[in-house]
Amino acid sequence: MNDLHNSSGERLDHHFHPGEHRSALVILGHGLTGDMNRPLLVALANGLSARGWPCLRISFSGNGDSQGSFKDSCITKQIGDLKAVLDTVPDYVQIAYIGHSMGAAVGVLTAAEELRIRMLVSLAGMTHTADFVRREFAGLIPGKDVIWEDSAFPLSAALVDDMKSIGSTLGAAAKLHQPWLLIHGTNDDVVPPADSRDAHAAAVCQKRILEIPGADHVFDEASYPQIIDAVNGWLAAYFGT
Repeated sequence: MNDLHNSSGERLDHHFHPGEHRSALVILGHGLTGDMNRPLLVALANGLSARGWPCLRISFSGNGDSQGSFKDSCITKQIGDLKAVLDTVPDYVQIAYIGHSMGAAVGVLTAAEELRIRMLVSLAGMTHTADFVRREFAGLIPGKDVIWEDSAFPLSAALVDDMKSIGSTLGAAAKLHQPWLLIHGTNDDVVPPADSRDAHAAAVCQKRILEIPGADHVFDEASYPQIIDAVNGWLAAYFGT
């Protein structure tokens, strides 16, 4: 694919996995402090590509090798990044979006207003964004402290204020028309499984929730085949083969 840029002109790093279903594209977005090379996303893109589904992994601006500053990175800016990617896809292509953690919140909020996304998958999806801030960043000072004790990821006011302003994605979840698959590990101690349960309960679209016993927030190699099978089945059911 050609270079991808957001509305600020920042280049978005990406990797394309070809597949035989030329009228479909699966876009994969990462979570907080992640990038397109997270093992979960690489394994999922490889697995789906092998099943015939073209996949595009992206790093949101300020993350990985994408241009921009991590200090500006937040859900609202990443929604803009995703929309810029959607703008590059031909109209005849059916788009599915798969988001992990915060990237799943980006997907829900985008899909609620963007019917160009025809199918949605959330992996350990963040629903209650304000609660996440209170839980994970309690006692930390934006502009001074860092996320999860990693100096590469400064805690910014942009991120904290944006998550608090959004509050939760439940309102957007209730507006979705797209088929929605939610997958969560029962041992997730970063985004609790209750986030996916609440989102699933709020949705009135075609939906399915899959909980993987023992899996944590980033899942693991043992759970990857189950995730690939579930997503492949969801794609086949709604996009055909």
